[in-house]
Amino acid sequence: MSDFGKQIRLNRFLRPNRKTLVVAFDHPVIFGLMPGTENPHQQIRTFAENGADAVLMNLGMVRIAGQGLLNERAPALIVRLDWTTAWTATASGATLHSELVVHPEEALRYGADAVMTYLFVGTGDNEFEAREIKRNAEVARECERLGIPLIVETLARGIGLTNPTSPEWIKLHTRIALELGADVLKTDYTGDVGTMKDVIQNCPAPVLVLGGVQKPEREVMDIVKGAVTAGAAGLTFGRNVFQSADVVATLRKLRATLDESPK
Repeated sequence: MSDFGKQIRLNRFLRPNRKTLVVAFDHPVIFGLMPGTENPHQQIRTFAENGADAVLMNLGMVRIAGQGLLNERAPALIVRLDWTTAWTATASGATLHSELVVHPEEALRYGADAVMTYLFVGTGDNEFEAREIKRNAEVARECERLGIPLIVETLARGIGLTNPTSPEWIKLHTRIALELGADVLKTDYTGDVGTMKDVIQNCPAPVLVLGGVQKPEREVMDIVKGAVTAGAAGLTFGRNVFQSADVVATLRKLRATLDESPK
């Protein structure tokens, strides 16, 4: 990467000798009020004070509760740029839509160190996926102009998909995102170290593994250990943090596991 502005901003949360912990707190723009999001001011402060390297938020919440990020070791801010029906429509076969609701320049003005978009494939809707490509390409060009890193959350989702976390699907959509201009990828865990390692070795950009729906602690830690052993740059966990019984303990355990992992 030759863009020095992007390098400086990425270095705030992606460091060579430290696995990254990003807490995703962007869910309510799609799902509304969820368990664990009732007190955003306190939750964001808790993330900031207990090992998060970055927090993913929507722009409106930055305005409302962004003060919680300001501590002696302030985590980086990642702003979600888009909204989608893909989480709710793919299971039913309803019409799919994704819309840009924030532009990179607006996120930068609010202090963002990086921005994030979705990229869905495997939906069976060619027109929707064409719009996904166009939207991500346009955002990537604007991010290049501004010097702000673009993280693309790449996912295979669709009513006919039998194994959306297969390495074949993940290799496909992560490569598409890279070709469009993504600097970092957020994506699914394949389910085992060997196949995830193959995905990461074939992806010339940092990969952050997502947590998905809330899971039992043992399953969460298996994902964490498997992801870092496979070579992931870190994690982007949301519900498995803010919906846990003890958010502070969960953050500290994730941070300790990441710090103990091979660099």
